[in-house]
Amino acid sequence: MRNELQTDKPVLVLTDGLGDTDSWNQYLQRQQGLQGDPESVSWFKSPWLYVECYMYRRIQEAVWLNPPINNYDVFSEGKTQSFFESQQAVVALCTYLEGVKKNMDEISKNQLLEHFNKLLKVSLWGNKCDLSISAGQDNSQKTSPIESLISLQPFILVDDSNMVWSTLISAQRPRQSGKTTCGRVDIVLDNAGFELVTDLVLADFLVSSGLAHEIHFHGKSFPWFVSDVTAKDFQWTIQQTMAANHKWMSKSGVQWQSYLKEGVWSYHDHPFWTYPHEFCDMAADAPDLYATLQGADLVLFKGDLNYRKLTGDREWDHTVGFDTALRGFGPAPLCSLRTLKANIQVGLQPGQAMKLSSQDPDWMTSGKYAVIQFYGPNSEQ
Repeated sequence: MRNELQTDKPVLVLTDGLGDTDSWNQYLQRQQGLQGDPESVSWFKSPWLYVECYMYRRIQEAVWLNPPINNYDVFSEGKTQSFFESQQAVVALCTYLEGVKKNMDEISKNQLLEHFNKLLKVSLWGNKCDLSISAGQDNSQKTSPIESLISLQPFILVDDSNMVWSTLISAQRPRQSGKTTCGRVDIVLDNAGFELVTDLVLADFLVSSGLAHEIHFHGKSFPWFVSDVTAKDFQWTIQQTMAANHKWMSKSGVQWQSYLKEGVWSYHDHPFWTYPHEFCDMAADAPDLYATLQGADLVLFKGDLNYRKLTGDREWDHTVGFDTALRGFGPAPLCSLRTLKANIQVGLQPGQAMKLSSQDPDWMTSGKYAVIQFYGPNSEQ
């Protein structure tokens, strides 16, 4: 495969006969139809989003066709290392969460909003820990994530966290008993390791605070983009947290396992998440998944690849609205939590991108900047 990539060979059909093989080969035919010549769908001449996804699917094919290792995760060592090297930050986060939960009955709505904003932004900045960008080099979180938030605030280019909060509040509905029911939040995961812990902590807070009654996590069905979460990573992280030699970390892990057992949390890995398709194709190419997301009151999309698929990885003008770039995708109110590591960003103010380029030419790819970018079918962009 390396030779094919380096010498611009045509993209080949998959032959492993897995459940998604036909979908991948049909997508190749679609690309050939668009380019008008099968030979022109090659490593250098095809959309980067497509061939980058295809590379990871070819790695999966190579592993699958070698039975002694066909269930082996070639990226597992890096993900494991990232988790263990972030222990100090995980302990700080679980300790913070315990403090919030202990006083949950006494805190005001404004204090609840403050905690929500902090944990949403911890989950946002957790996205810096991406092994596919760092080429597998150490990218763990070593400092307290809560204490870093104030210094990181100026680097958030779009901050729609107030709209995310409003969406959660408006999903609460009064019942005849006098109590209120709250909504369902879906989290489309990105990286294992520290970032996954930040997502689990946010999800725990949403449930324990009454901002959500149910969380659906969406991960990958096979190892993908080096550090993306699989079902094995998800369960392993919870087990490791339970087994930790720290009171609040262990308590958090036990609570998370309990949420799964009770059905408050659930993990899903639809094959569409490891297709090369843009998300505007989802309603047509994975209508079951689109219908599933329509059942959510809010969908959080973590990370760069999800952002690229949301916006089609096109060279949009930076001031184009997020709603325009989604091109009709909108199963539910959604929000992208993303640190910038690819040459695409929409929804900026006029002149904002020019100013950033003059100050920092690598602003779109360094992981230094971030967005909390919201779209709601009834919101003004």
